[in-house]
Amino acid sequence: MDDSTRIATSPEDFETAARLLVAFNTEYDEPAPEPDWWATHLARLSAEGTARVVLAGRPGDGVGVVRLRTSTYSEDLEAYLAELYVAPPLRGQGIGTVLLQAIIEDARAQGATYMDLTTTEDDVAARAIYRRFGFDRNEGRGAEGALSYYYEKDL
Repeated sequence: MDDSTRIATSPEDFETAARLLVAFNTEYDEPAPEPDWWATHLARLSAEGTARVVLAGRPGDGVGVVRLRTSTYSEDLEAYLAELYVAPPLRGQGIGTVLLQAIIEDARAQGATYMDLTTTEDDVAARAIYRRFGFDRNEGRGAEGALSYYYEKDL
């Protein structure tokens, strides 16, 4: 992890992460929890060791949230990339690349041997970055008919 990224540890970090995630949901017309609740929830998940919150920039230009779980096939740890977001005015500057690299490095450092995620056909920029990082893609239709992409990668 370089100087431009960090693992959220402080209340201010979790508040920044929550603010970015609310903006993410708003951008895609999705409901979002209240920021204060979300910050507290992320802090709790992080303290339990079931999630890692990675921030890029100061105070926060982007955020990634990874959920950690034990594989059903082995004792290996797996990582689910639940959220990856860069503020719209800052896109195209390499922040997403730096953020995803930090997320993968941190997942490996935690012992994860595999990462997966889902996104939709609308998120063209995210799909491009996942391909650049070597994620394999599978696709299918969701209940509402939207084309959904499932990506996976051995770490």
